[in-house]
This record gives sequence, C-alpha cells and structure tokens, in this order.
Amino acid sequence: MKELSTIADYFVICSGENPVQIKAIAEAIQENFSKQKIFPLGKEGLDFARWVLVDYGDIIINIFDEETRDYYALEKLWIDAPRIPVEGE
Repeated sequence: MKELSTIADYFVICSGENPVQIKAIAEAIQENFSKQKIFPLGKEGLDFARWVLVDYGDIIINIFDEETRDYYALEKLWIDAPRIPVEGE
C-alpha cells in the first residue's frame, strides 16, 4: 500500500467467526508482536469485537466478523493494492 496510501505500508484484513474468536486473533497478534518488542500505537473495538483494529503504525490490522466485513468492504477501497498470499489461505 506504500504507493497507494499514506495511512500505512501494510493493511491486513481478516475475519473471525464470532466475538470470542475475533478477540483471540487480536490477542495472538499482539502477543506475537510483543515478543519482538513491537507494541500497538492503538487498538479499537475489543469491547464488541465485530471489528477490531490494531494499529502498529506502518501495519494496520483489521479483524472483522463476516457481516461487518461484507458491509464495509475495505478490500474494495484499495482494489489496486498488491495482495500478499498468506500460508493456509
């Protein structure tokens, strides 16, 4: 996204099936980043866990439930952005 946006270099979008799973995904990401001494600048949405955003500055992570992800369709905002395949996808 470096060439398309000044917001972040990487924009991660993923989904969870329910609030418990969405929170668990967010916590696992934060735990793994913190092991590398990387801490979020901010985080939003953990109370309801329909859309959790974790901001690492150059990397912004969005974790949605399916309904909210379909509604906002963030992928369509940056349709020209290159996609990076994720193992197991």
